Amino acid sequence: MKLILITPPTYFVEEDKIITALFEEGLDILHLRKPDTAPMYAERLLTLIPEQYHKRIVVHGHFYLKEEFHLKGIHLNHRNPQKPYRYKGHTSCSCHSLEEVKEKKHQHDYVFLSPVFDSISKQNYKSSYSDVELKNAHKAGIIDKRVIALGGIDINNIKEVKNHGFGGAAVLGALWNKFDLCDTHDFSDLIEHFKKLKKLAD
Repeated sequence: MKLILITPPTYFVEEDKIITALFEEGLDILHLRKPDTAPMYAERLLTLIPEQYHKRIVVHGHFYLKEEFHLKGIHLNHRNPQKPYRYKGHTSCSCHSLEEVKEKKHQHDYVFLSPVFDSISKQNYKSSYSDVELKNAHKAGIIDKRVIALGGIDINNIKEVKNHGFGGAAVLGALWNKFDLCDTHDFSDLIEHFKKLKKLAD
């Protein structure tokens, strides 16, 4: 099962070093999501990440970066719902219901379904699906390898994601909460936590 990491919404010191270390440890895909930030900061971050990993990065905005840095693809959401004119290449999108997954998954390489569990990074963002609903959705072929679970995923429940037939798990709070973005340069706890998640996802 793929393990996808979504960046925190703001930039921080050492971010390029952490992302590079995570790729070295086997991170499958990084989603670069920095809403309401200037593109020059994304350009700078991408310049600092070794080119060999660019093919594993998907951007949530400033879609021109995909071609400029030879990235994996683009992600569509409510902020950026449309592909650029004549765009050809990898796309993913955000879905917030099983109906939306049914409607959109065949138009994209994969889709995010959220929140599968109560969110770690967003307060009061509760799971929308029961265990039974997810099992039934898998049996019905709605949840399959093209559907990525997002929301509240951590060591204690990533196996459930696998058992429900998801093609991958996307994490945000589970990892970044292990690291004080403003106050520390030691990211060893974050890397160790990632290794545990990766082992459970594989």
